[in-house]
Amino acid sequence: MKAAVILSGCGHLDGSEIREAVLSLLYLDQQGVAVQCYAPDKAQHHVVNHLSGESEAGGRNILQESARIARGNVKPLHQLQETDADLLVIPGGYGAAKNLSTLAFDGASAWLEPEFTKAINAFYAAKKPIVAICIAPAVLAAALPQKGITLTIGEDSATAQIIEKFGNIHKVCASHEACMDEEHRIITCSAYMRDDALSNIAKGIEQAVSAAVKMSAIHSRHVAA
Repeated sequence: MKAAVILSGCGHLDGSEIREAVLSLLYLDQQGVAVQCYAPDKAQHHVVNHLSGESEAGGRNILQESARIARGNVKPLHQLQETDADLLVIPGGYGAAKNLSTLAFDGASAWLEPEFTKAINAFYAAKKPIVAICIAPAVLAAALPQKGITLTIGEDSATAQIIEKFGNIHKVCASHEACMDEEHRIITCSAYMRDDALSNIAKGIEQAVSAAVKMSAIHSRHVAA
């Protein structure tokens, strides 16, 4: 089994949330799933000093920053094809809402990175499981509008309203729980949308990844039959 992981930089304020990304890679590995990471090859929205939380002058490339997490094994997002993997994982971090989209700034009027939207819709059409973590479920809701998909970003009411404006459904879930929409084959968890213990966040991500792997295996057996 193979998984594609879409990264959006390195660091929760301007890229992928590092803990969420690493935990996703860990649990995929523990399930025996081969992984290929992808990221847009373009400038990220801005650079944030993670000590002060303030924006800094200068720019960084999303693909190059994502290589920090992927240990160099990352490909440009435009190369991702639905046939390359059995499931798709999108860690959170503000990069998902700033680099894969403008959801952090524009809410329900957000622009979406075309390469990202193309990949999401291809995996969705092929009925291959998609895992979205933290803020990524809201970006996923924007990429798949008016589908009636049940998603969670925890209990943040403002972000939940954005999900619902896109014609999807928000469900309140604890950090250690994953929200599974089996009809649409989409699994989400809130992770660092809450300031919770790493152990609880890890449980939610592990549950989401495990559910996606199981869902993919069942789908593969049905296709083979």
